[in-house]
Amino acid sequence: MTEMPFTGRPILRPTRRDVLGGLAAGAAAFALQPVAAAAAGTATAADGPFHRPIPSSGVLLPAVGLGTWITFNVGRDPQAIAGCTEVMRAFFDAGGRVIDSSPMYGSSQMVVGQGLATLDARDRVFSAEKVWTSSGSDGPGQIEETRRFWGVKRFSLMQVHNLLAWQDHLETLFAMKAEGRLGHVGITTSEGRRHDSFEEVMATQKLDSVQVTYNPLDREVEARILPLAADHGQAVIVNRPFRQGALTRRLAGVPLPGWSRELEVSSWAQALLKFILAHPAVTCVIPATTRVDHVRENLAAASGPLPDRALRERIAADVEAAV
Repeated sequence: MTEMPFTGRPILRPTRRDVLGGLAAGAAAFALQPVAAAAAGTATAADGPFHRPIPSSGVLLPAVGLGTWITFNVGRDPQAIAGCTEVMRAFFDAGGRVIDSSPMYGSSQMVVGQGLATLDARDRVFSAEKVWTSSGSDGPGQIEETRRFWGVKRFSLMQVHNLLAWQDHLETLFAMKAEGRLGHVGITTSEGRRHDSFEEVMATQKLDSVQVTYNPLDREVEARILPLAADHGQAVIVNRPFRQGALTRRLAGVPLPGWSRELEVSSWAQALLKFILAHPAVTCVIPATTRVDHVRENLAAASGPLPDRALRERIAADVEAAV
């Protein structure tokens, strides 16, 4: 793919102080910038999704990506694969680029690869993958198999999934990056697992990116992990923004509060995504879906106003009260 460095007006990198205490100003100071209008300062919703840079490289990412956990694990069913391809088509048409998968996600990698081939989109995708095996010596073979599924020349980002055998895999990934066979290196966790170990790896390894769970009900990362990412210049990718759909299902039928007009959101899904994106440490959020209308709705959340600190707390309180 052609990775897009930031060449226009400088985008500030959040500091620990901004992350811990500056959320009220953070949404403005570190405003997500539509790439076409970033330099001119004329960004509007019509310009497409906001972008934020990976701090270590300056590569710009649209603030909403596409996860594939469960949703793209459809086996070899031609109709289901075609449906996933249509989701990817709508995702790219709306300005999306980041697609995330893993060897743990069943047939998802194969389905992503078929979609990229059908849409001729291998040069447009920011390919975020994971290595997931308990054997360090099996890592290179698994990564190469994954690359063949996707049909890409190299991955934009390779992450150690859930810290499994992270010492061995990070050694492999850093060597691949040094050789130009990989764009960025990261680690992942989800549902709050192993945060103490996660923080240790963040603090001691030269990572480009970390992936964690974050939403209005799962906020543990706000205290230590998000500030630590700011300290070390690490991008933050957010998984499980809807708790695998449980949050949006529980909120279905609950009227949107009055603040929805202020945020220009038309659904709870967009409100949840804007809550996440308003945090200055967050680079990209990766909701998963099997529906074309939902992927368009998700991308649209990366435009328009973001909540300040007070409104974020109201959103969290309203979500907690509703579920």
